[in-house]
Amino acid sequence: MTARHLLPALRHAALLSAGFVVLLPFFWMIATSLKPPAEIFLSEIRWWPETLHVRENYAAALEKAPLGRYLLNGLIVTVSIFVLQVMVALPAAYALAKLRFPGRGMLFVLVLFGILIPPQAIAVPLFLLFHQLGLLDSYAALVLPFTISVFGIFLMRQFFMTVPDDLVDAARMDGISEFGIVWTVMLPTAIPAVTAFGIFSVVSHWNDYFWPLIAVNSETLFTPPLGVAAFRNEEAGTDYGPLMAAATIVIAPLVIAFLLAQRRFIEGIALTGMK
Repeated sequence: MTARHLLPALRHAALLSAGFVVLLPFFWMIATSLKPPAEIFLSEIRWWPETLHVRENYAAALEKAPLGRYLLNGLIVTVSIFVLQVMVALPAAYALAKLRFPGRGMLFVLVLFGILIPPQAIAVPLFLLFHQLGLLDSYAALVLPFTISVFGIFLMRQFFMTVPDDLVDAARMDGISEFGIVWTVMLPTAIPAVTAFGIFSVVSHWNDYFWPLIAVNSETLFTPPLGVAAFRNEEAGTDYGPLMAAATIVIAPLVIAFLLAQRRFIEGIALTGMK
């Protein structure tokens, strides 16, 4: 094998090894959700159970915890956040990419700076603000803090930089307003980037445990991670079969969504890095 063929082979081997390491906990979670209690605590590693316990584990998870309610809450919260983020990010990114005005460069620097601020750093001020407004323990408390996504603005701005200025100028000559250009011209061209951002946004907020733990107390408002944690504390305990079954049910929508959107996701990431 020549050096020209050896390097790609080594690169693919490294990527496959890294992918296996990343996916190993998920394989173990699924395997545990299929096992009876006697096989979960064996000293030896057994990937496939001798006796399948699928119906018992998944039925226990669905009966002991309102997983359907948790999934519905996760859907409401993540979709609401994503829609609001797109409504804010697209006009802001268009202004930073295609409009000329004093201070544009400084505003973009502030956007980049905002990416560096972790959400935990502003959790206490947000909690106090929502307490004063009386919005705690509601869907609004779960959605509103994430309406503005500086990462979304950055990603959309990078994509809009690849759109030819002639396209924008032609739309202006046709009498379309700047906001009209955003929604009728830029949005259709940015579907790959929006899809890529949607994957990041949905995964991040579907898996968010920190803020929902602070913002809500009612079980009817629990998001999937918070619901699984409550299920473990109140019902499952050390009964890891139903617990892993609940975790598998919770992450299944994310896996399905990513598999359906993976081509658009890759296109969006590739295109936003062109300029």
